Amino acid sequence: MDRTLRAVISAVASFVVVSVILTSVLLVCRVRSKRRRRRSTQGGGGGVNLHLARTVTGLSSGDSSRYYPALSRVSMQELISATGNFSPDLVIGDGSFGLVYKARLQSGSAVAVKKLSPDAFHGRREFRAEMETLGRIDHRNIVKILGYCASGRDRILIYELIERGSLDQWLHENGSSRPPLPWNTRTKIIKGVATGLSFMHSLETPIIHRDIKPGNVLLDAAFEPHIADFGLARQLYGSRSSFSMTQVAGTMGYMPPEYLQGITVATAMGDVYSFGMLILEIVTGRRPSNPFSIEDGTETMLIDWITAMDKQGRYVEMLDPYISIDDDLKEGVVMEMFRLGLKCADERSKARPSMNDVVDELDRILT
Repeated sequence: MDRTLRAVISAVASFVVVSVILTSVLLVCRVRSKRRRRRSTQGGGGGVNLHLARTVTGLSSGDSSRYYPALSRVSMQELISATGNFSPDLVIGDGSFGLVYKARLQSGSAVAVKKLSPDAFHGRREFRAEMETLGRIDHRNIVKILGYCASGRDRILIYELIERGSLDQWLHENGSSRPPLPWNTRTKIIKGVATGLSFMHSLETPIIHRDIKPGNVLLDAAFEPHIADFGLARQLYGSRSSFSMTQVAGTMGYMPPEYLQGITVATAMGDVYSFGMLILEIVTGRRPSNPFSIEDGTETMLIDWITAMDKQGRYVEMLDPYISIDDDLKEGVVMEMFRLGLKCADERSKARPSMNDVVDELDRILT
C-alpha cells in the first residue's frame, strides 16, 4: 500500500472517530439538559401536574395597579400549600368549570382560589374569558380578581374573599350561623346586583354574564352583593348587542326561554331574564327550577305560580315565610317588586327592560 493511500485512510479514520466522539458528547449534554428541565418543572405533589412554575401575573402592565401588591410574587407552589393541596375541606364554592377554595397566603392575606378543571369543556377558553373580563372591571358589586397563575394545564384564579358566602346559602341553608334575611337586606341585595349588571352592560365594550343566580352572588360583611363567576362571560364587541354561542350556557330555571328554544344568539336581555328570576327567588325563598305543590294539590313552577297570584293581587302571601311582616314592609313595595321581577322575566325578550331602566325603577320603588 503506497504512502498516499495510507494517508487517506488515516485521515478518514480520524474524521470518523472525531465525529463519533462529538456526537456522543452532544447526546449526553442533551439528555442531561432534558433531565434538568424535568426536575425543575416537577414538584407540588398531591397529583398536581405542574409543567411550568410561574408566579402570579397580571393581564398587562396597564392593569397591574388593580392587583393586590402582596400577590406580586405568589407562586403555584404557595397556592398548593395555601389550599392544603386543594383540600376538599377548604372548598367554599363550586363555580363554572372549577371549585373555589379558601386560602391564606404567606403574607397573611385570606383569598378565594379557583382551580379550573383541566378536563372541563372549553376550560382554556373559560380561563381566558375570566381574565379578559375581570382584569378590567372595577365596581363595588363585582368580585375583584387579584391575580392568576398558569402552569401547564393548571389554571388558578385568585379572588378577593367575600366573607359571608353566597346568597344561595343565605336563602336556602338557614341556621344559627345564617339567620333569615330581613326584607330590607333582600331589597338591598336586589339593588346591588342590578347596579353591577347595569355597569357591565353599559361599558364601552359591554359584558354579559350569562349565569346570574344566587350561587353567583356573594355577600360581604355588610351584606353588599358582589357578582361572581365570570366563567361564562362574553364581551359584546363594538356596537353589537349580541353574539353567537355554540352551546347552551347558564343554569336551568334562570336561562331565558329563547336559549332553550335553540336560539344561538346571546344578548344582554338574557341577563335581564335571569335577574328577574333572581328577584322572584329572593322575595319568595323558592328556587325557580324546583316544582312545588299549591293549595289545590297540583304541582307548579315558580314563574307560573307568581303569574297566577299576580292576577289575584295576592303578593304578601307569596313572600318567603321567614320574612317578618312588620312596619318596614309596605305592601305596595312588595307588589311592585314582584311586578318588576315578572317584567324582567317576560318570555318575550324585547319586552324586557334594560338594566339601566331596572336600576331607575328600583330607585323609584325603594325611595
